[in-house]
Amino acid sequence: MRSGVGCTRAEEEKKILKQILSWFKSEKKQEVKKTVKNEVKKEKKSTSVKAKPKVAPTRIGELGEHKINIQLDQLPQECRYISDLMLVNPKSRSGYSQIDHVVVSPYALFVIETKNYNGEIKGKKEDREWSVSNRFKLYNPLRQNYGHIKAIQAHVPDVKVPYVSIISFTMRCRFNVDPELRKIQSNELIIYDVELSEFIQRKINRLKMEGKSPILSETEILEIVEKLKELNITDSLLREQHVIGAKKLPSSI
Repeated sequence: MRSGVGCTRAEEEKKILKQILSWFKSEKKQEVKKTVKNEVKKEKKSTSVKAKPKVAPTRIGELGEHKINIQLDQLPQECRYISDLMLVNPKSRSGYSQIDHVVVSPYALFVIETKNYNGEIKGKKEDREWSVSNRFKLYNPLRQNYGHIKAIQAHVPDVKVPYVSIISFTMRCRFNVDPELRKIQSNELIIYDVELSEFIQRKINRLKMEGKSPILSETEILEIVEKLKELNITDSLLREQHVIGAKKLPSSI
């Protein structure tokens, strides 16, 4: 009888042990399933991200420049422009000034600096630095462009015309700047890239309405553009060195 009872107990213990092991196995399977599901989700997520590659900054810059050139091509026939101008500038820490666009008209010379930011552009005319959506700072682009204007004036000192500084941003920005910087009577303007030709034409029209006579003839305009083209530094190594050096400087001129 004892051996029978002992056997029964042993069998019961085995059954209990099997049941416990089956629970562990079941829980382990559930854990494995969860892990597999999570890994699959991660894989899908990474695949979906890879399916939408970001556009390279250089490509974005090229597209921006193309948009500006389309705007400049819409200017009156009396205007001439030169793009991507790099001049020697001893007053710049890098030794050069790289200017995005210069438009020469009979009434004024427009110096254009293009910016490719996304967010709220906040700053005042007298501020040294502006902010982009309060996330990071940029050197006041009006000050930057003032350095560009001074560089041009140093190379063509005999050209006595008003200089108009234009800072062009993409439509992905919104402005929180001095209201006067959006008014056509100002010689320092903050605009959207799609407004460029309109603002230049409006500025010329305003100068005409004020009774200003053309200062530069067609011949003089062509001579200025040709001189700037001659002064333009096209050496790729020097340009690359300037870009690298400019990134390290707060003024980025």
